[in-house]
Amino acid sequence: MSWTIYISFIGMLAVLLLPPRHETRARWVALVVAGCGLWIGFTGAMEFGGGPVVKELINIPWITIQKLDSHTILPELTIRYALAVDGISAVMVILTGLAATAGVLFSWNIEHRVREYFAFYLALIGGVYGVFLSADLFLLFVFYEIAIVPKYFLIAIWGSTRREYGAMKLALYSFVGSAFVLIGMISAFAVSGGHSFMLVDLAKVQFSADFQARAFPLVFVGFAILAGIWPFHTWAPTGHVAAPTAVSMLLAGVIMKLGAYGALKVAMTMFPEGLLYWRDTIALVAVIGIVYGAMVAWTQKDFKFVIGYSSVSHMGFVMLGLATLNEVGLSGAVLQMFSHGIIAGLLFAVVGRMVYARTHTRDLDELSQMPLGQEMPFAAVVFTIAGLASMGLPGFSGFVAELQVVLGAWKAFPLYAVICGAGIIIGVTYTLKAIQTVFFTERTGDPKLLELPHITFSEKLGAALLIGASLWVGLFPGYMLEHLIHPAFETELFEGLRKEAGW
Repeated sequence: MSWTIYISFIGMLAVLLLPPRHETRARWVALVVAGCGLWIGFTGAMEFGGGPVVKELINIPWITIQKLDSHTILPELTIRYALAVDGISAVMVILTGLAATAGVLFSWNIEHRVREYFAFYLALIGGVYGVFLSADLFLLFVFYEIAIVPKYFLIAIWGSTRREYGAMKLALYSFVGSAFVLIGMISAFAVSGGHSFMLVDLAKVQFSADFQARAFPLVFVGFAILAGIWPFHTWAPTGHVAAPTAVSMLLAGVIMKLGAYGALKVAMTMFPEGLLYWRDTIALVAVIGIVYGAMVAWTQKDFKFVIGYSSVSHMGFVMLGLATLNEVGLSGAVLQMFSHGIIAGLLFAVVGRMVYARTHTRDLDELSQMPLGQEMPFAAVVFTIAGLASMGLPGFSGFVAELQVVLGAWKAFPLYAVICGAGIIIGVTYTLKAIQTVFFTERTGDPKLLELPHITFSEKLGAALLIGASLWVGLFPGYMLEHLIHPAFETELFEGLRKEAGW
């Protein structure tokens, strides 16, 4: 699976080395690279046979600091280039491959600086793969920062509405969160004796309860900012709206998952007592995010803002699942990361590429006057399917994921589980409202046909890929849950968390 990283960066260099006149080849190179990453991730995940398996991919010294004499402040230290994969990492790698491949298919219309666009795109994907596969905390942080830089340029150069503002806001929020993580990471390293940044080694350290209570919110919130946690969520809708379609898909599909993944694999494993101390606060904030995001989405007049705020609401389910501290809720949180990445990516694809790129408007009032249901029946069907999946229709991944989270919340926070139900109902209302307003509004008289460009084959293929993935997990959730996600929580990394949670 480490080749998902290498192929992405090799593809980036290959795209940059193409002659300027060969821009069509840049698209094909990006598609082949993204498809190879998906294939490698999927076949690698299929090799897991269940059980608490962590497969070490590579573990070699990277940066070595030697203590020159007794007066040297810095301790002896070896930062390792260590990559490993467990069930949770495997799920996230599959998600990244799906989002990356679909994003290339929905970027086939890019005409401006094509080589640079796909070079930044593949660099972003390589950084994301690196985060999900890093077994060393320092290496994880490096890949985390690598993933931040390309998304700024992708939005600032190829975005639309207030793109410079959206790109800068996203970058600032990301770097502030990174600063929190860095402070907590260095503090944990120093208190542990300063010998290793390996995640497993740091998870074994018995930090004091007082230190964990102070360090945990730094690391957790630092990562959770990128996950769109309330009240640090405002970058997400703005960034989604400003970003080009494929980048919106990646922001919702995998970038927000980097934050949730870091909160789970770093903050919660290193500081389990701190998690218990702040658990009720996290659950409360998560529920507020679920209801608040849904209510704000219901009031929006911009089609893309509806999906942007719905992402905040659905990511609240991930945060709530993490706070439950039971296996059902935690497994549901991981599955919700995957499900939301697929469904939100599909929704952004319809809104940004199929609708906005053809009508040049996202205003719901203006779209309601266009016969889009007649002009673009494929887009209407796909958005309806994606909307129903987002609402939690049985048979799609969203149903299984949110059901797991709600069941876990019912065990841990019964009142919050009931409030989540209200958030789900509001989600149903704004989704049905958007479907009806844009595609199925009844009009008086004979509406004038717009003669919009037809949906392209690449767009149909990308939509089919994402719908198929959601259906696969929704109809057959057992493999992902029983062979990948559940066993991952039985590994050595989660030993301290299991002990504090009383598993």
